[in-house]
Amino acid sequence: MNNAATSWPKAPGVAEAVSSALMNRPGAASRSGIEHFDIFGAVRKKMGKMLGISAYDHIALGNNATWALNLAIFGYPFKKGDNVITTKAEHNSVLRPLYELERCGLIDVTYLDTDKAGRIPPDKWTDTLTQVKPKLVIFTHASNVTGAVNDAKILSQSAKSVGADVLVDVSQTCGWEDIDAHAWDADMIAFTGHKYLLGPQGVGGLYVRPDLKLKPHLIGGTGTHSDLRTMPDEMPSRLEAGTGNEPSFHGLLAALEWAELNPLVHIKYHKMLSTLREGLTDAGAEIIVPEGRCTPTVSFNLPNKSAAEIGYILEESYDIICRTGLHCAPKLLNGLGLSAGTVRFSFSRFTTMDEINNVISAVKDIANEI
Repeated sequence: MNNAATSWPKAPGVAEAVSSALMNRPGAASRSGIEHFDIFGAVRKKMGKMLGISAYDHIALGNNATWALNLAIFGYPFKKGDNVITTKAEHNSVLRPLYELERCGLIDVTYLDTDKAGRIPPDKWTDTLTQVKPKLVIFTHASNVTGAVNDAKILSQSAKSVGADVLVDVSQTCGWEDIDAHAWDADMIAFTGHKYLLGPQGVGGLYVRPDLKLKPHLIGGTGTHSDLRTMPDEMPSRLEAGTGNEPSFHGLLAALEWAELNPLVHIKYHKMLSTLREGLTDAGAEIIVPEGRCTPTVSFNLPNKSAAEIGYILEESYDIICRTGLHCAPKLLNGLGLSAGTVRFSFSRFTTMDEINNVISAVKDIANEI
């Protein structure tokens, strides 16, 4: 029940693909992976299709979404005094890079409040854009605390109307919600492969629109243009220093191929989500229930018990794995008056209704303990 952190189990075929890549001989003549097969190019093509991107060679591949967001934020061509708008729902992988640039006196950042469900209010977003006139806006497609999905098209196009570039973090939605960078008119999209894409850890990436040139955040070998003293200009080499995680990207490719053959049917999971929310409420839990579209994520607390205590009991006594605390989104939890954090359940495509019922039963047991 911790799939918003990392998915388990992985898609069928992922482990075998990783193992095969580790056992097989790597390509000898280039950095393109197994001889005669460019794994990174294959993943880029699949991810381009999933993200609504035709220029798939402008997807830089790396470790995870944190890598991608750092690449985007530290590599963006800011000028001293530029304004940035982000939200209080953001993950620390957005907040901490922005804090650092603020500390250096390079940018001014506006942190927009969300509603009580963790969703960005479009009217407040538009008003703030008009007042601040930012150079860059950054927002998450969905809250990793509440699961509330934002209308990325409206938010992005509003930002474009005042001349801002747009960076969207789709870590919590990629593989679960439809993503369309072209329709959104987004300039950068950061994603990870180990959550709802059902791939292994250690894979992620950043799409950068073709006419936006980022400064490389990492500098090193690229396997091409090795005589240059600087990173190459062409993408994706410009942003991909060092040896890529070839075995894990074989795993991600296997997950993407499995997903193509097994389309997600949301209605099944809507029932599970409703059942989980209702069961937790019956147990006496105080839960955050956003209206509208949501990922399969529920945050809650029980009266007179800390989130950490609940999580410990669930794991030790019931073998139920979840997440407790601030979920790396401290501004959102503090804004909701939940500075001690919450218990977070997040299920996956492989979660069953029996498991949901077992989780509800366990929480009821904990709530009824004297």
